[in-house]
Parts: sequence; structure tokens; C-alpha cells
Amino acid sequence: MRTIAIATVLLASASALVAQTATAPTTAVKAAIADTQRSEANRARDRYRHPAETLAFFGVKPTDTVVEFIPGGGWYTEILAPMVKGKGRYVAFVPTRNAEGVQKMLTTKEAWFGPATVATIDPATGVSTLPAGSADVVLTFRNVHNLLMGEDQQVAGRTFAAFFAALKPGGTLGVVDHRLPETMDTALEKKSGYIKRSTVVRLAQAAGFKLAGESRVNANPKDTHDHPEGVWTLPPNYRLKDVDKAKYAAIGESDRFTLKFVKPK
Repeated sequence: MRTIAIATVLLASASALVAQTATAPTTAVKAAIADTQRSEANRARDRYRHPAETLAFFGVKPTDTVVEFIPGGGWYTEILAPMVKGKGRYVAFVPTRNAEGVQKMLTTKEAWFGPATVATIDPATGVSTLPAGSADVVLTFRNVHNLLMGEDQQVAGRTFAAFFAALKPGGTLGVVDHRLPETMDTALEKKSGYIKRSTVVRLAQAAGFKLAGESRVNANPKDTHDHPEGVWTLPPNYRLKDVDKAKYAAIGESDRFTLKFVKPK
């Protein structure tokens, strides 16, 4: 009995250490998040997106070559690019049609972001300009659902294969997306903006990744996942405009899963 008790204590201590390691933001992450050059609107969303805890969970370091898939308006770019400036490298990875706009965003903020670059993927073929084995971390925030909403059902698979090829052995793929409960109809993935955790795991494993862990840091138990205009009903989109706006504001941004995958060595 004494042996079992000791083992239990050791296991609990190890679990606590893992949890602490996974959620302790680095100084570089904290500094990038606190940077006053970030817009007030973007900073206001930190409470929903938990960038410090999320990047710590993914293990992102300032010396990494970080690839961000479809940065959109640059919410995470404002954190990632300055964080690795002068030590690592930031690469925006986008479909070919988006390259010009993203390059313009990066160039406009070059003094802040440093020498960030753009790489592309052709969704129709999966051909990528990312050098194989060049990235330490590939991150995608609320983008996988978009890969499933088009007519070409192979786009998501090609994209995950490109993630895998770009990463160094032992590299990390971090995925955050809007959670569709496993009990709900999978067909909702085509129109609601929500996606099942199991769908992402399947795509990642098919590409060769191993699931290394998951966090509930971006979970939102207030989200019922069944809104009239899908995830875009909630802030910041408010697709219904003023209809029930207070109700959706009280829910906040969507319920999200946070998954960490690794490329085997």
C-alpha cells in the first residue's frame, strides 16, 4: 500500500509539472502580447483567444521558424512575427490567390514585424513553395473549417500533407478551431464554421502526424454550437447584427479545441 501511495504522489507531481510546463508563457511571448503597437481591438480579444497560454502549450520559441497558415487580418501575426524577429523566422503560408494581400500586410508593418515572408500552396494540387523540413512550428488558427467548406473535398488532405512536408522531424503542428460536438451532425462542418475534433485528428494522422496533446484553454462552455448563422453569429462577426446581440455577446467567442501534433523523428 505504501508503494502504491508513493507512486500516486509521484504521478501527481509529474502531472502537475507537465501542466505547469505546458502553460507557462515565455518572456518573449509575454512581451509580444503586451506590445502597445497591437491595436486596441485586437488586444481586447486576448481574453477569448488566450494567446499566451496557447503559444506556450504549442511550445513556440523566439528562435523557431514559425509558419502561420492563412493569417487573415494578422491577429496572431502581430504576436508571432515580433516574437521571432531577429532570432527566428516568421512565414505566412497562404493559398496562391491570397499571397499579394498578405505580402502587402507584412510589408506595411515591416519595421514592427521584421523580414517576414510569404509562402504559397496551390489548393488544387497541393504544390507548396515552403522548403521541405524548414519549419519548427506550423500553426493554424480557425482555418481548418474553411478547407472543408468548398467543393473540392481533397483540399484539407493536401494542406495537411504540405504542413507535414514543411516541418522538421520532431516539429509541431498546432491547430485551434471552432469545436463541433461529436454528437452533432457532421454535415454541419460544411456550413456552420464548426468542425469536429475527430475530423482534425483524422486529417493530421492521415498526413503522418501523431497527436501529442490537447488543451481546453480555448474552450467556451457557454457556446451551444447551434446558432442561426453558425459560428459567425457570435462575436466578433455578429452576422445577425443587432438581433439578440446582447445574448451572443454574453456567450462570447466560439468554443474551440486546441490540438498539438508532432511529426515523428
